[in-house]
Amino acid sequence: MAEFDPEQFEDKYANYFPELQRAYKNAFETMNDRFDSEVIHAIDQQILNESEPFYDEETGTFTVELPENPTDRLTAIVVDDEKLTETLDRYVAEIESELYRVFDLEPPEER
Repeated sequence: MAEFDPEQFEDKYANYFPELQRAYKNAFETMNDRFDSEVIHAIDQQILNESEPFYDEETGTFTVELPENPTDRLTAIVVDDEKLTETLDRYVAEIESELYRVFDLEPPEER
């Protein structure tokens, strides 16, 4: 893997597509092992399929932007709002953590 370049991340799908796929896949596997797999699959297919990872060079942080009204998008299963929100928040945090790992960067709080 090439060294991470924040400017290259602006065109992330052209420059870092395999790394992004790996981060999302690793997060999916971790979440699927620890939480209700039906909920994880539904979140992955109906919410995260429209998510967008970003890197803020100033703060050195990765964030994952979700589509508008993400919990309203989930129609494949019935899950209570609190469980969905908690699981989705944990899943997004896992993706962000994997982005640091895949790009071999330290999260800001660990610097």
